[in-house]
This record gives sequence, structure tokens and C-alpha cells, in this order.
Amino acid sequence: MGPASGLLERASPSRPECWAKGAGCSGPGLPTFHWALSFQVRLQVQSMEKPQYRGTLHCFQSIIRQESVLGLYKGLGSPLMGLTFINALVFGVQGNTLRALGRDSPLNQFLAGAAAGAIQCVICCPMELAKTRLQLQAAGPARTYRGSLDCLAQIYRREGLRGVNRGMASTLLRETPSFGVYFLAYDVLTRALGCEPGDRLLVPKLLLAGGTSGILSWLSTYPVDVVKSRLQADGLRGAPRYRGMLDCVRQSYRAEGWRVFTRGLASTLLRAFPVNAATFATVTVVLTYARGEEAQPEGEAVPAAPAAPAGPALAQPSSL
Repeated sequence: MGPASGLLERASPSRPECWAKGAGCSGPGLPTFHWALSFQVRLQVQSMEKPQYRGTLHCFQSIIRQESVLGLYKGLGSPLMGLTFINALVFGVQGNTLRALGRDSPLNQFLAGAAAGAIQCVICCPMELAKTRLQLQAAGPARTYRGSLDCLAQIYRREGLRGVNRGMASTLLRETPSFGVYFLAYDVLTRALGCEPGDRLLVPKLLLAGGTSGILSWLSTYPVDVVKSRLQADGLRGAPRYRGMLDCVRQSYRAEGWRVFTRGLASTLLRAFPVNAATFATVTVVLTYARGEEAQPEGEAVPAAPAAPAGPALAQPSSL
């Protein structure tokens, strides 16, 4: 791509195992900030006819009082199972799509991110369905599901593949543009901040760019996320209410007004900055290191043994 390429694009090594190595390093933020997801989902799906929570702080207090600290981490198993694979898929697809488009431009950054967001929905949608159901189920002996796999297995037995992929259309509508915004914002911010290898403030700049990109990404499609959560939770506590995505939008707006589409936004943004700051900074630094290791065998000459007979030179094996 040349000198004008963005930092993430220049850091991207060509081999898939390097993508997996970088994406696998982005997981620690998930268990640390999973509690914010519990607030987000509970606030999004509660009915204003009989509201359980008055806001984020009241939601936190209620969970601690009724379910203990463990209630904050309900549904953690589902995203933990899929996180590394999803991140490897997202960053790998984005990098390869950007190369295939042939030019590093703002439009291509958006398109490459959107392609990555769309493809990972195949994993993301069932994973979030299980997470949502586990977070909302009753605690103790009355619980319906024993874990993420048991949740998906029960849904599949009752509703088939269609049930496992409940909310897929709204997930696609959320993930496709939001990942486009995600990668575009990160590219623009890293250029504006002058993020270059060797800069002593590189890591703080990457953290700022990554966290801000995460917030902009969530803001761009947050109302769709509210609809997705409501569709995936529909029928868990009583008869199903919604016939589809548009019906969910109509009923929600009619009953609660436009504010329903911002429900849980505060806790989402509270989590978005640190998690995405850690993700982008870690992936960029690790991939930059991997790119250096990958290029090293090509740039270093291997000294030949003085007494060795003439013959074809052996390539130095890669340590990756």
C-alpha cells in the first residue's frame, strides 16, 4: 500500500496465524467489563409498563442484591467461546478485503470494515442470543438453561436453525455499518494523531484512537441493537410479542417513544471505550511485532559456513 497506508494496514502480516495471534491477545477486556453488558441487555428489554430498573445504578444495585456479584457475569461463557475466533475473523477479513480493493481510501476502509462485520454475524448472532437468554433467565433452581451450549441446544430442539439465528437481520443491520465506522474511525484517528512505530506516545495514542472508534461505532447503530436485544429476548418470559423487526420497532416506539432506542446506552459507552481501546492497541502492537518477525528472514543474510560446498542457499526458518 505504500507510505500513505494506515497503521493497521501496514502492520498486517500476510499469514493467517499472525492474525489469530493478534486477535487472541484482545480478549482480557471481555471478562473485566462483561458486567456492563448485563446492564445494557436488562435495560434494553424491560417493559415500561412494569419497569424493574430506574437506571444503570439501580440496575447494578438490584443485580447485586438479588443475584450477588455472579449475576453481573451471567452469559459470559458464550462470548468467551467465540471472542478469539470472531476477532481473528474480523481483523483478517478487513485486512484482506482492503488489499483486494487495491487502494487505501476512506471509502475502502469503510467497505472493508463493513464486509468483516457482515461475515462475523454468522457466529455473533447465535452467540449473542445465548448471552441474552442467560442474562435474563431467573437465578437459582428456576433457571431454564445450564449454560451457553445448553441454551442453543434447547432453542434448536424447539425452533430449529431459524430459532438459533433469531435476530440475524437486525444483527446484520447493526454489525455491517458499525464495523465500517469502526475501522474508518480508527484509520482517520491514527493518521490525525500521527501514530507511527517508534513514537514514544504510540500506545496512549492507539488507546485513544481505539476507544473513540468503539464509541463512534456503537453510536452509529445503537437503536438497531435495542431492537435486536428485544427480538432475541422475546418469548423468554411469556408469549412472543413481535412478528418481526419492523413490528418490534413500531410496538416499542408506540409504547415508549423514541427514548426506548437509547435504553442502556450509558452502560454500553462506559464499556465501549476501555474494551475497544485495549483491542485495537493490542492487535496493532502485536501485528506490528509479527510483521517485523515475518520480514526479518528476508532482510537478514545468513552467513555461509566457510568450508561448505557451493549450493543453493537455505532460507532461515520463521519463528512464527
